[in-house]
Amino acid sequence: MPAPASSAPSTLGISANPGAVNTTTGTGWLGKEIGLSANTGVSLGGVWVGDTNWLISGGARPGNVTFNSLLIAGLNVDLEKAAGLKGASLGADFLQLNGQQTNGAAGSVQGYNNLVSTGPYNRSELYQLWWQQQFFDGQFIVRVGKMAPTSDFNTVVRPVPEQDTNVSVPAVSGLIYTPLYINPTLIGVSPGYYNSAYGVTATFAPHQRFYITYGIYDGSGAEGVQTGLTGPHFDGHYFQIFETGYAWQWGAEKKPGIIAAGAWSQSGLLSLPSGVTQNGAQGVYAFASQRLWFRNPGRDNSGLGAFFQYGINHADTLPINQYVGAGISAYGLVPSRPSDSFGAGVAWSELNRNIYADRDEWMLQGYYQAHLFGTAYGEPALTYIPNPGASPNLSPAWALTLRLLVLF
Repeated sequence: MPAPASSAPSTLGISANPGAVNTTTGTGWLGKEIGLSANTGVSLGGVWVGDTNWLISGGARPGNVTFNSLLIAGLNVDLEKAAGLKGASLGADFLQLNGQQTNGAAGSVQGYNNLVSTGPYNRSELYQLWWQQQFFDGQFIVRVGKMAPTSDFNTVVRPVPEQDTNVSVPAVSGLIYTPLYINPTLIGVSPGYYNSAYGVTATFAPHQRFYITYGIYDGSGAEGVQTGLTGPHFDGHYFQIFETGYAWQWGAEKKPGIIAAGAWSQSGLLSLPSGVTQNGAQGVYAFASQRLWFRNPGRDNSGLGAFFQYGINHADTLPINQYVGAGISAYGLVPSRPSDSFGAGVAWSELNRNIYADRDEWMLQGYYQAHLFGTAYGEPALTYIPNPGASPNLSPAWALTLRLLVLF
């Protein structure tokens, strides 16, 4: 459920961009190396993700090669351990991105590479700075400060929470495309990676399998403000979002699954360079994931899982009005490679005709995530975009990505 993510991820299947998913980034290894024991309540760690992208053919710039590097270093303090403040914690993250126009080269509106979205592509920023307080034995949680709401809302990739590690779902997919990390119908309004924003997130979780989460944030990003690089802009543009979800166990093997739905509202005047304007925007979304099969029930976590996503809005000024996505992942099925995973996904978006000439964009992607050693992973991903949406004159695009992830 939406709560601080574990700082010790499983070696079996991790997000292809942990910095876009986890409230707490990394494993805390760096803090341990400098002498910060668990008893201090202080954790220092992070993640580095780097990739090379080759646009094999098609798109806007066939043959183009781009490079991206992301570093997030995070400090998290359990204030109950460190200072005796019951249920309190503090988090701060620094983000360094050095990227290029990877998605623009392919003419992709949805984004086949989640490390980069809008410019500037080279940035150093205070990514997150928040205070979190738990009440009623953790059933009600409030987080205040600068944060990335995509860590709490519409996160289909987040592992399904289970006490038994033999039945828990690892990161639902290792796909690198952007729709896995933010529903495309929220692009242009929702703060998140890497344009975090100031606001409040509140979660009510009366039961381990049920939650309700609400958030309100600085919504000036809808008018093009780079909220990740600036302070708060409470100028009439606010982004509000509500989500509720339920998790279950299916069948005799207790295969875990989760379903959730949400609604959002953006206030303030929104506009396009063409002169199209509207007063606010709203939308809804839903997602679900389900473990489909265990190869060795009760012995390990190998098997198959799947996910589904949907979103819709009727906005005149946002790039995407409707989205449908789905994917499947395999965990630990390669002989002698128990910590490897692989999978595929498909994404379809209906484009806003006030912005794009094309009606829609399809995207198909497959990946293989290889556990190298410790918390280091290598991942090739192959993407096919039959109709890049940036222009109706673009040929189908094939792109190959080689990504390296290191958590510390």
